[in-house]
Amino acid sequence: MKLIIPLAGLGSRMRPHTWTKPKPLIQVAGKPFLGHLLDKFMPYGIDELIIIYGWLGEQIIQYVENNYAHLNPKFVEQKELKGQSHALWLAREHLRGDGVIIFVDTFFDMDMRVLENPGADGLDGLAFIKEVDDPRRFGVVELDEQGYVTRFIEKPTSTDNKKVVIGFYWVRDLARMIRTIEQQMASGVTFKGEFFLTHTFQLMIEQGARFKPCSVDVWQDTGKPETTLQTNRYLLEHGFDNSATVQTCNGVIIPPVYVAPDAVIENAVIGPYVNICSGAVIRNAIVRNSLIDAHSTVEEIYLEGSLIGEHACVRGQASHLNIGDAATVGLEYVADHSFSCK
Repeated sequence: MKLIIPLAGLGSRMRPHTWTKPKPLIQVAGKPFLGHLLDKFMPYGIDELIIIYGWLGEQIIQYVENNYAHLNPKFVEQKELKGQSHALWLAREHLRGDGVIIFVDTFFDMDMRVLENPGADGLDGLAFIKEVDDPRRFGVVELDEQGYVTRFIEKPTSTDNKKVVIGFYWVRDLARMIRTIEQQMASGVTFKGEFFLTHTFQLMIEQGARFKPCSVDVWQDTGKPETTLQTNRYLLEHGFDNSATVQTCNGVIIPPVYVAPDAVIENAVIGPYVNICSGAVIRNAIVRNSLIDAHSTVEEIYLEGSLIGEHACVRGQASHLNIGDAATVGLEYVADHSFSCK
């Protein structure tokens, strides 16, 4: 089975962090989100990984080649952001047989054993769904009496149908999907200027394909700072807390947290729900529900609900901050990463 991940978007909702780092490499609960996503699929027969990249894609390539080379990765660049279907069409030479398509904004949790034999009853596709209160930002599915998908609707205008597709699909015949995408693009019909994958699947259904929904237990769209923090919280609560191994100098650790082994915690209270990356220094501070990127210094401050970029320097009064790489907050700050613990 192939695993296809389109991730060429600019990540504009996660700026300023995505000016210097692609969104999938923002770290939560001890590793980049892309790593958490890939790890979910490792036990289920993935023999080839196809990444469709864009902005800052060289960082994605390096990360995957350094950590997931055993997945036989292939990389395809999407230079023009013409939509999801267009991204998959660019990778068409790699798309044969069956495969899983997942968008990198998709955080989910479920019983993954459905992927052990997804086409056992002759289905052409699975659309993974979650019921939500307000589906209007997403796509939804309509079902017939037998539970088959009859219609994919992108960005519905009402809240009546709450069965949201989460950006995670299994397709039996990827080559057939590519042929349908070519029909879709030839028609020139777009939504907000882009070719959406739900429109591809709708065409497939109209041509006789059978799709069924499959519900997930947990889902959220991780493309915003607040949902990225929520994802970090969930992962820390479900197996990624390393608080029992954290070493500090007169520090207090309130689990769950993830603290890199070489981070420095001195006279500080950390947690709950904090991710601290390699080389960070937290001194005389209280940090809760926050992400602190690599080699940043946080001093004499109370931080909550914050995202601090790499090599940033933060000092001062209580704050809720969202700052990017190499930023400085606190006019009297002097960059001195030395410390002592007596």
